[in-house]
Amino acid sequence: MALGSQAAAASTDDDSRWLTPTMITARAHMFDAALNYLTFQHMDQMFATRSVAADEAVWNLPSKPISLEGEYSFGEETLDLDGILEATATNALVVVKNGNVVHETYRNGSDENTRFLTFSVAKSYVSTLIGLALADGAIRSLDDKVTDYLPEMKGTGYDGPTVRDLLRMRSGVDWLEVYEFGSDTQLTQVHDNALVAYKYRWCDYAAKESVPGPNAPGAAFNYATLDTSVLGCILERTVGKTGAQYMSEKLWKPAGMESDAYWIMDGPDSVGREFFGAGLAATARDHARFGLMFLNGGKANGKQVVPADWVREATVPDEGYEPAGPEEPLGYQYQWWTFPGSDAYGALGLHHQYIYIDPANDLVIVKASYTAEPVGRDEENAELFRQITEKLANE
Repeated sequence: MALGSQAAAASTDDDSRWLTPTMITARAHMFDAALNYLTFQHMDQMFATRSVAADEAVWNLPSKPISLEGEYSFGEETLDLDGILEATATNALVVVKNGNVVHETYRNGSDENTRFLTFSVAKSYVSTLIGLALADGAIRSLDDKVTDYLPEMKGTGYDGPTVRDLLRMRSGVDWLEVYEFGSDTQLTQVHDNALVAYKYRWCDYAAKESVPGPNAPGAAFNYATLDTSVLGCILERTVGKTGAQYMSEKLWKPAGMESDAYWIMDGPDSVGREFFGAGLAATARDHARFGLMFLNGGKANGKQVVPADWVREATVPDEGYEPAGPEEPLGYQYQWWTFPGSDAYGALGLHHQYIYIDPANDLVIVKASYTAEPVGRDEENAELFRQITEKLANE
């Protein structure tokens, strides 16, 4: 394939450690159910990465422990706290109520310093970086065309949609997001060639292989990790920096995050880009800080980091919106999922990762999971969050 030969030609001898058969095989098996509790904690040993540097000035979250012990319902079962965490395949659970860390649990060898890969939770971070680039003037308008910033996308599926269309997963590009790794689906092809084999980049695929789908840009929701990858490339092009550099300077350091985060890449450093669609690894505490910052209207430790109007625009559904589809009861705004019937919203990732933000109850819940199934257990996690909310209702 031409894409692969171009990437191979650009690689260097320093890249070879990421291109051995052992490393390629390891990346291909990162989802294996018996070991994903562990692989999700150690992606930096399997992938080339870029660091998102934190600063020495840390946003210290006060601790006010509140017991979450007691009974939890799980289907027809009644479980204790450890039982419900095991049943929902939990590596880490951090709960912030009224600005205080009221609960923190780490399991399966993890601790407060573990940086968990949380997959599509990364999309909400990319959205935030787009908002910061808009505030900086690097992106002129969300209604600009993708090709205004990435002219190499002319003649492809991304010749027509706007930045806003991508934020809302309404690009109109022909894409089927099916998590059947080992199959011949579009997602699997790009995953296997970009993330596993390092043959080409996600945005290379978008620029050479993407085609329009049946719906016009803006017309219909279609969840596409490829859209977020293109958003990341727009970010790089407009700010003139890597996504990791810009994130450190504009978000991670100003917000007072405690630990360096990292992005896994879709190739070695000489050719690779951050996997913007699902590749951010951070500690559960720092995910909680991010959620709390949004809960506080973009303020971190009293400092306005993200514009308040962006927080609202990105997370509050448009008037008269409808959920993403008949089989998906959640709504979707700018790379954030919204919960109909409430003002809650969240960042959600494959294998059931969450930053759940509930303004009405002044609550943020971070959950790093390792389910065997990539999707399909959102209802049981929503029920867990509901029961936690009830236990904290009078606090």
